[in-house]
Amino acid sequence: MTDAGVAPQRTNRRGDASRENMLEAALKALATGDPGAVSANRIAKQIGATWGVVQYQFGDADGLWAAVLHRTAEHRADVFEQTDASAPLRQRVADIIDTLYDGLTATDSKAIENLRAALPRDPSELERLYPRTAAELQSWGRGWLATCQNAFAGLRVDPARVREVATFIPGAMRGITSERQIGSYFDLDMARRGLTNAIVAYLEASDSDG
Repeated sequence: MTDAGVAPQRTNRRGDASRENMLEAALKALATGDPGAVSANRIAKQIGATWGVVQYQFGDADGLWAAVLHRTAEHRADVFEQTDASAPLRQRVADIIDTLYDGLTATDSKAIENLRAALPRDPSELERLYPRTAAELQSWGRGWLATCQNAFAGLRVDPARVREVATFIPGAMRGITSERQIGSYFDLDMARRGLTNAIVAYLEASDSDG
């Protein structure tokens, strides 16, 4: 029951559809790897929208990029959720490595790599120019750390070493993924096994050190 004189709020389905279309167009454009795709104006034109529509939906380019990052985070939300609590350390590490190996070539990942490459490298500059985007990236970092902590829950491993592993795994996997995309003389299955073995040995050492 609504207050007298106050009209009930209705979902603006057309506006929601426009927002969804723009986010999907942004992901597809960014995933091409074209640096010029990192343009809110260009993305708007691709779906026949105006800059005014971008402002209405997202506020500005910062709002659009933050929304794109949030959308990809939603897509990945359940990827690592089903960790087998009875699985040994090696299996848990291998599952993370294999999931990233497959996921980093997906459209969302390519889009985010292109977007990040176009953003300021200096964190303070990024926060000044794109505060909402910077906040979303920081949220990603916290979420990834939580994912790794959950993945190794129940095992006797040093939390500090889990944080270190969480920090370097994404970069290491981007390197292996890059080799996969450009072609490599190395056996990338061996590379993944080697990385898995190194992480397992480091985390197992934290148990013996304790």
